[in-house]
Amino acid sequence: MKEIDHLSLDGHALALFLAVLEEGSVTAAATRLGLTQSAVSHSLQKLRRIIGDPLFAKSGRGIIATAHAQALAARARGLIDEMRSFASGASFDPANARLSLTIAANDFQRDLLLPSFYRRVAAKVKSLNLRVIPSQSPTPAMLRESRCDLLITPLPPSGIDIVQKRLLQDHYVCYYDAKVRSAPATHANYLAARHITVVYTDNERLDFDRRLEASGLQRDIAISVPSFSGVAAFLRGSDMLASMPSLLAPDVVRGFASARIPLPSRAGALAKLPMFMVWHQRYQKDPAHLWLREQLEQTCRLVAAAPTAQV
Repeated sequence: MKEIDHLSLDGHALALFLAVLEEGSVTAAATRLGLTQSAVSHSLQKLRRIIGDPLFAKSGRGIIATAHAQALAARARGLIDEMRSFASGASFDPANARLSLTIAANDFQRDLLLPSFYRRVAAKVKSLNLRVIPSQSPTPAMLRESRCDLLITPLPPSGIDIVQKRLLQDHYVCYYDAKVRSAPATHANYLAARHITVVYTDNERLDFDRRLEASGLQRDIAISVPSFSGVAAFLRGSDMLASMPSLLAPDVVRGFASARIPLPSRAGALAKLPMFMVWHQRYQKDPAHLWLREQLEQTCRLVAAAPTAQV
């Protein structure tokens, strides 16, 4: 019986295995890793021989992981974490760093922060590959299973191994087309109007919408779109209202008027919108990760200090 050469395993093979498992496609994994499809297939075949399992089986137009592959996934992520810790050392030199980073964020956080964050970090390191994935309704598993390195969200998931820090505090305001209508003067006017809002593709609603409903304040939602960027086209030329974060004013809803949302005094806190960055405990003292978190905090301070529409 031939002995399995476990020393043939390396970090690149494990990262490739996890990419194929998470993407459910060799082609998608190749795109994610910046490799050719044939290179991924060749490496996957080598990994199958080492492990002695097919790892994946065809399913319709995609592939699914075998039971053994699913069982190996957590161990593979743990080994990669150990390799990262082994290689990171006690210091971090940005000028010589080649970084690959995955951040989970929905469209508000993505468009508001990540272009500036990318430019800031890319100017200080040797190379940077940034992958952005939707956070949807974020869960601890996203961080525990290394689906992302950082999560940016107003609703941080909890867990004894999950760390969070508030980046900034925003608030919801009421946007409208001033050529068509004026700002709602009272909360009764606000509630009586027709509204445009965002409902993400996993049917997750905005926290503001959920809190408003939980407080017994009902609105007439005329239009729901899957991202903030889709609101402007419907708002323009209509008498509807859109309640969205104030920091969107200079970009996504440029040209629209805005006003404070006239809520009853008991419900004023509903308009608050904190934003957190979240990471797994294993990165708490990692020098590179710590440096990246500092860069994100500095980016947020600049964004929060930028002038926005007067409300």
